[in-house]
Amino acid sequence: MQIRHSLALTGTAALGALAAPASAQTLNLSVTIPRLSVAEYHRPYVAIWIEKEGAAPRSLSVWYDYDMRNGEGTKWLRDVRQWWRASGRAMKFPADGVTGATRAPGDQKIAFTAGKGPLGQLAPGNYTLLVEAAREVGGREVVRLPFAWPPKPGATVKAQGGSELGAITLTFGK
Repeated sequence: MQIRHSLALTGTAALGALAAPASAQTLNLSVTIPRLSVAEYHRPYVAIWIEKEGAAPRSLSVWYDYDMRNGEGTKWLRDVRQWWRASGRAMKFPADGVTGATRAPGDQKIAFTAGKGPLGQLAPGNYTLLVEAAREVGGREVVRLPFAWPPKPGATVKAQGGSELGAITLTFGK
């Protein structure tokens, strides 16, 4: 009896290994936060999410002052308006795997793996990755990057912000 049980587990494990892809698809995102010459500079709150028509939006990353006393940093998340309306107001903060600190000016890199973390599984179709930034005593900006899933490895989508965001590049890899 014990031998059968062991064989059944081995057979199931073998089937799982055959069904799993050799390597997972990744989304490599580079977001440039420009250095602004203003009298009072505050690092922007940034939300990154994807949308697909007919599906619920998925928040991938939210950069804000999450370590402020008594959760004070969350009260300004609603200033990241489009993201807040799309999915932010329904979230509980800090969100595991999504919440991160605000970032300094420069190129910020973040990667997401299909089937893992906030990205999860994506059904084939057309998507839009959105990056929104809002700054205290500053402006607000949203940049959209449309893409098809599954993408060709090495494919790249680029967009350029105009004020609160700089160059944004989404590259797909294996």
